Order: sequence, then structure tokens, then C-alpha cells
Amino acid sequence: MFLYNLTLQTGGGINRAVCGNFSAPKAHEIVVARNKTLELLRPDQHGKTQVVFTTEVFGIIRSLAAFRLTGATKDYVAVGSDSGRIVILAFDPETQQFRKVHQETFGKSGVRRAVPGQHLVVDPKGRAVMIGAVEKQKLVYVLNRDAATNLTISSPLEANKSQCITFALTALDRGLENPGFAAIELEYGDADLDSTGEAAANAQKQLTFYELDLGLNHVARRKSEPIDNGSNMLIAVPGGSDGPGGVLIGCENFVLYKNENDAGELRVVIPRRKSLSGDRGVLLVNATSHKTKKDGFFFLVQSEYGDIYKIVLENGSGKCPGPSDQVANVKITYFDTVPTCVDLCVLRSGFLFAASEFGDHILYQFTSVGDDDSSDTIGQSSSQTLVETDEGYQPVFFDPQTPLRNLTPVDTLASLCPVLDAQCHELLGEETPQLYALCGAGSRSSLKILKRGVSLTEMAVSPLPGNPNAIFTVRKNAADAFDDYIVVSFVDATLVLKIGDTVEEVTDSGFVGDMPTLSASRIGDRDLLQVHPGGLRHARADGRVNEWRCPGRKTVTKCATNERQCVVSLSGGELVYFELDTTGALMEIEKVETSGDVACLSLPHTQKGQLRSKFCAVGSYDSTVRILSLSSEDCLQTVGVQALASAPNSLLLLHTKNGLYLNAGLNNGVLIRADVDDVTGTISEVRSRFLGTRPPLLYPTTMRGENAMVALSSRPWLGFTDLQNRFTLQPVSSEPLDHCASFASDQCPEGIVACCGNTLRVVVVDSLNESFNAQTTKLRYTPREMSVNPDKRLIAICESDNACVSYDKRDGPEGVAGERRTKDPNSMEDDADDDDDDDETVMSPKGNEVGVLLPSKSVSRRSRETSRVKIVETENGQKSDDEKNAVASESTAPLKRRVSLPKHALGIGDKGPSEGTMLTIPIPPEHGGEEELG
Repeated sequence: MFLYNLTLQTGGGINRAVCGNFSAPKAHEIVVARNKTLELLRPDQHGKTQVVFTTEVFGIIRSLAAFRLTGATKDYVAVGSDSGRIVILAFDPETQQFRKVHQETFGKSGVRRAVPGQHLVVDPKGRAVMIGAVEKQKLVYVLNRDAATNLTISSPLEANKSQCITFALTALDRGLENPGFAAIELEYGDADLDSTGEAAANAQKQLTFYELDLGLNHVARRKSEPIDNGSNMLIAVPGGSDGPGGVLIGCENFVLYKNENDAGELRVVIPRRKSLSGDRGVLLVNATSHKTKKDGFFFLVQSEYGDIYKIVLENGSGKCPGPSDQVANVKITYFDTVPTCVDLCVLRSGFLFAASEFGDHILYQFTSVGDDDSSDTIGQSSSQTLVETDEGYQPVFFDPQTPLRNLTPVDTLASLCPVLDAQCHELLGEETPQLYALCGAGSRSSLKILKRGVSLTEMAVSPLPGNPNAIFTVRKNAADAFDDYIVVSFVDATLVLKIGDTVEEVTDSGFVGDMPTLSASRIGDRDLLQVHPGGLRHARADGRVNEWRCPGRKTVTKCATNERQCVVSLSGGELVYFELDTTGALMEIEKVETSGDVACLSLPHTQKGQLRSKFCAVGSYDSTVRILSLSSEDCLQTVGVQALASAPNSLLLLHTKNGLYLNAGLNNGVLIRADVDDVTGTISEVRSRFLGTRPPLLYPTTMRGENAMVALSSRPWLGFTDLQNRFTLQPVSSEPLDHCASFASDQCPEGIVACCGNTLRVVVVDSLNESFNAQTTKLRYTPREMSVNPDKRLIAICESDNACVSYDKRDGPEGVAGERRTKDPNSMEDDADDDDDDDETVMSPKGNEVGVLLPSKSVSRRSRETSRVKIVETENGQKSDDEKNAVASESTAPLKRRVSLPKHALGIGDKGPSEGTMLTIPIPPEHGGEEELG
């Protein structure tokens, strides 16, 4: 059997992330690997993360490294994958794609322990790259430039050692000396030969230094020395002209500093939580470094529990060591607590990107760098204050910060990873069914209701005196980046709102308010044009007003305008074309009679470097669309005709990167999209798509700096150019809208102003890269399974975690104290009867992936299990009363036996697909399995 696979949404988990300047010298960007997808992210000045480019690599990305050649202004990306190759990529800003610079094959495909790809590091000066396997093989490639400044790569140099496992690898910063590398290795040759197991128990990890001799083109093992068997991470210390060099070694409960030219070491204790069990160690899982001109350099490392620490090195005078200084002290300070990540990326623009394999990815902004250590809750230790006792080293304790002290979250990239259970149901009474997914682990768990479509964020809502029939946004000056007016047209009046710190009504804008408006726009550089049923009103920037009145008893029925042109249709089917002359006056150029009344008109925006658009589109009630020429030689002459299945209701000529397109919304709810030749105006390549039961209304807007389209039918749709320069039409997860217009302000540069009934709303698109809009309900423990009752629209969720503290007994950031409200400050909802569990919360991570760590005096983790049943009612988006009763079933006893719950406990009916549905919950042994739920 062969099944067709269609990816609705790419994977959300990130397994590798690096930062650098990839597209431009001063562009602060992040390259992330989502297993088989490579993406380029760019946080903007407002803290919103934009996806610049994404591509499938048709493989599994195992490692990433960013590097820059000496004297260059942009970074390259080195990629290690399961293909048995090393690939070097460069981002091309013209094509907005990654370009493959080099691809070198060194081994078999597949994730193999002896084939390099797991470890990938690059010399800080960009002179060499080392790619290593889990076992045996390490290869070094020399990087250089040719006469044309193109990157060149040499043949691989081997640094292999059989029966040797590599735990970590890093590139040393040695300035302009020969490139160096350091690795944590463990030789297991003797353990293989010893059947007693004594050799395996006595196996010792080694810190090995490698050196690449650029003159001899040879890699040599310079030295190897034993280190702590708990070592798992290496962090290179800046060297050369930036610092003393060397390496930081992350061990269980300790951080060591070693210099390859010095036999000594400095040891510092990693601060630990006060609630952490004594038999639990602290391991570092990721690290990043940052250099500043004022304070030198520092490191940020994160433990497996989510705690971030700041590490600084000091010389004898307590300052950041220079190239010739000896490191006298290593100081580590608790910084903040965020969800556990796979990589931390510090951007020079003041952001910290936390990439997670499980859970959402968060972009933080630095509020401070943690220099203030006056608080009692901040743990700080140093190698100078290290106290050694008979039982070991004296630990340093701290309490996790709630809320965050040095970081502020500014943006979140949603991720469904991991999805533990998913079902498809229609429980909300909408056109299309929804996906219900159980995601996350521990305190980051959630129930996500996934709706097909782009999500919108409502920025503002304002009531209107009636139901409008049109809405427009106007900029007074061509050089303005933001809109100045919102013009709302009613049946017999026009309302003009001025955009500023507040939106207020004005009467001196130049627009007439005692009649309906068919079009309001800027024409020329600083003039305003208002089209109304009686004619045209041209308000000049110097205060003069020119009027054009309809001849006889005719009225304007339809119109279309752009920056320099205007086409109106009069009752009876007459078309009149206007254009600005050299003096800025709006002149009547041509008029023509048509066979009947005009149904709709469209004029595309004037392209850069052009004085006028070459074509306009005219829709007729005879189910045809005609393309008319606007050239002086054949003005208003038909150059293209397309027959339709139904009469057109709305037209939109839209310029994109791929050319000019004609979009037509028909009365039968179908959207027609066709190519229009830029030279001849002929119509070709007609495509159709059903949008809804209401005739679509088409409006131009802007997304990602490119022209886009909004189609309003029984549900809104958004058409835009995706990252692969393909036009994409996505549904919008929103209630039906009546009219809309593009909106640009300081707060939302690419927004939409729309009217729904008698309300005016300003909305922005959250993300164009997500195919689903997710509504999230927080869970306390890891969800295991869910059962859905479609008749009652109820969802029952089983949650449980092993070796964890129950929610009501948590006294740290993982419990009630760690929750903080994140409601929209503009929300008009009453919080008097609000339930804290209904609010969207931000919680600090738990002690580990499966539960909060138990205190040392608590019962054994093996016999501690906490679970509960949660029942969610989806009909009105709130929890049912049964959920509050279900909290009473929360158990902290081990699972000795389970009892089946009768159907009536959840209100499950006796018919339909829910027949026979049962739910099991853990029952404490002291109750004998006789207790009922609720």
C-alpha cells in the first residue's frame, strides 16, 4: 500500500540553534534546525520573531556551527547530518535562500556511532572545522579563501583513535596561533577485555587537546589528562587578544577551568536549589558566551532543571582577565530560571533566544546582566570561597526567582512537540472539525485546540454609531510610513477618525461627512481624493478643492483608485478615466460606454519607477471580466476577456514578485485567480477555489513588506507570498468580517482595520508560518490519554507524573506561586468571577522533565505518583463544573489498582460513538477502590 503524505504543519521542536549575521553585516539572526528543516529567524525591533527562510534538507540535522572568515562581514553555516557529509551554506540576500558553498562526503549515510556528524565545532577565526563521531573518528577541514575571496575547503585530516568515545568537543580560541581543539574522551579498550567489570568501573575520562599545524598540514594530539568522570560539557574561553584562553569544563555539581599551558585547575561549585534532594546532582546542558566592550566577556549556562547561571572569570585584581593575565577566580551566580533548552543564543541586539526540543521557544529581552547580587535569594559561589570538608565540598543554595528578574519574555514561537495524543472532532459548531492534541511534559503540558487558519490578535475594539458599508485608511503624505486617517462610510454619512495617541473624530480632514463615500485615498504626493455618488472631490495640499460632478442625473456606482489614477463607472454603464497631469490636477482623460452596468472595478498600485498602471479590470453582470488598457494610444480598449461561472462581486489586480494577478470574487462564493501579462494584458492560467457561502470581497494589504490580499466571505481568508515565493491562500481563524482595509501604525506596522456589525476592530496577524491557530488550556502534569464525548462536548484528560510533588504542595515557581497572570491589559472582561485555572499562565519549569524533585526527607521517588482527571467543556470555551470536582480525585499514592468510572459520571450518553467509553483513575489503597469521583 502506498499512501500520499501531505504535511499540514512542520515540526515545532528545535534540536540545534546558532546565531550570527547571515544575510547582512548588522542583521542579528538565528539559524535553527527542526530535525529535517532548516530555518532562518530574524527578531525585529519590536521583538517579534520573523521567519525569513525555511527549507527541507531531506535528512536529519545533527549539528550546526556558525563561523566567519577573518575580515568578512557575514557568517557561514556548517551543517552536520546523517548524510555522511559536511555542508557549508551561505545565505543569498537576493534570492532569500541558503546557497550551498561546499559539500564534502566522508562516510556512510545514517546516524552511526563511528561516522562523524554528532559533534561540529569551528575555530573562532574561521580557519578550520572539526567534525567528530560519537566513537573513533574525528576529521579536520582547513578553510581558506581564493583570489576571488571565495571560501575554499581542504581534504579531511584524520584525528582518529579507536575504542574511544567522545562526550564533548569544542574549538579553542588561540588567537593567531595554530588552531586547537579540546575533547572529553573515554577509552574503553581495557573494559572490553576485562570480564570482571573492574576495568569498566575504573575507566577514567580524559581531557584531550588537539592542534592543527597549518604549516605541516597535520593534526596531532598535544596532551591528554584525566578529569572528573562527571564531565559532560566544554566551553571555550576567549583567547588571543580577547582573553586568557583555555576551557571551562561542566561537571556534575562543579565547573572547572583549565588552561592547556597550565597543569593546575580552578574548581567552583554550581549553586543548587534548596528543595533539591541531596542524592540529585546538577548537570549543565547548554551554554553560550557573550563579549562586551565595557565588561569583557561572560558565560550563561543552564542546568537540567532550567536554572541559568552567569559565569565570569577574574584576574588577581578582580577584573575580567586579559590576554596576559592569569585566571585567579571563577565566579558563578544564579541568573534566572527558564524552561530547559537545547541551545541559548545571545544576540547583540539585547535578546536571548531559548530554543527547546519540547515546548514553546521563547525570545527574551535582557533587563540586566545580573550584576546586582545583593538579593538573598541569589546563590553565588567562587573558586576562592570553595570550602572542602571530610564529606566533600560545601554546597551553595538558592531559591529560584519568581517572576524573572533579569529577563523579560517578548515573543513566543509555539511548538506542539511532543504530541502525546491527538483526536479530530467537531465540538465547536464550526464549518470544519478541530484537532485536539495533548502536548508537552510536566508543568509545560497543555491541551491545544487546533483550528485550521491564520490566527489574529485583536489590538483595539471601538463601537460605531451604525453598521458601515465601507472602510478606508489614508496617508496624507507619500513619504509617511503610517496611516493618518480611518474613513468609515455609512449609508448617508462619512466618519473620519484621526490616528494619533488616541483615535478621535475630526471634521477638518478635507473629506466631506454628509454623504456616503465610495473611495477615500491619497492621490499624488500630498492630495486627498474622495469619491462619492455625486462625483469626485480633489482636496489639494494648499487648501484648494476641485470638484467633478456627474453629468445629468447619473451617479457614481463603482470606482477604483491608486496613487495617480482613478476610474469610475456611472449608472447606465459609462466608464470615465481620470489621471493626474504634470501640475497635479486631476484631469478627465477618456470615457467609454459599456454594454451594461459595471459590477466591480480594480486598479493595481503604481509600481516603482512608473507614472501609471497600464491596465484596469472591469467586472460585468454578464459574468465576464475585461482587462482595459490605460495607455494613451488605446485608452479604455479591451485587451483581455475572461468568462466566469457567475457574476463577479469584487475584483483585485495585485502585483507580486511573480507578476500581475487578477483575483475575482464571484457571487457563488468562488475565488478566481488568473495571470495577467504585464505587456499585453491577456489573461491565462485561471484557477478557482471555493471560499464560502457569501460572495467574497477582496481588499489589498501588506504582509512581510509584500503585497497581499484579504478575502472576506463566510470566513476571512488571507492571500500572501510565502517564503518560497509561492502565492498561498490561508483561512483566517476569526469570526466573519464585513469590510476591512490595511492599517499601519507605530504599534502594528502591518495591521488590518475591519468592521464587524457596529464595531471597529484593529487586528494583526500573529504568524504566517503556522497553519493552525491554537487555543491552549494549561495542565498540571504530563497528559497520558484523553477521551472525548462528542454529544456532551466534553474532554476527559488523564494526567500523571512519577517522582513529583503534587501541585497544591509545591512552594516554588513550579506551583501556584510560579503562576502569573498574562491577560491582555486591553481586555474588557470582568474578572470578578474569574477562575485562576482559566487564565493563561506562564510557569517556571519543573525540577525535571517528569516532575518536581522531592526533598531529601520525602518518601522514595519510586513510590510517589501524582495524577488527576481533568474534564473540559468545549461548547463555550470554559471548564465544566465536573472539572472542579475532578481535582478532588488528585492522588499522590502509587498506582496499586485502577477502577473503572461509569459513563454517567462524565454525562456520557447511551448512543453514538461514545458508547462504552470508560475512564480509569488511580485510587489510593486506603480507600480500597470504593471512592466515587465527584
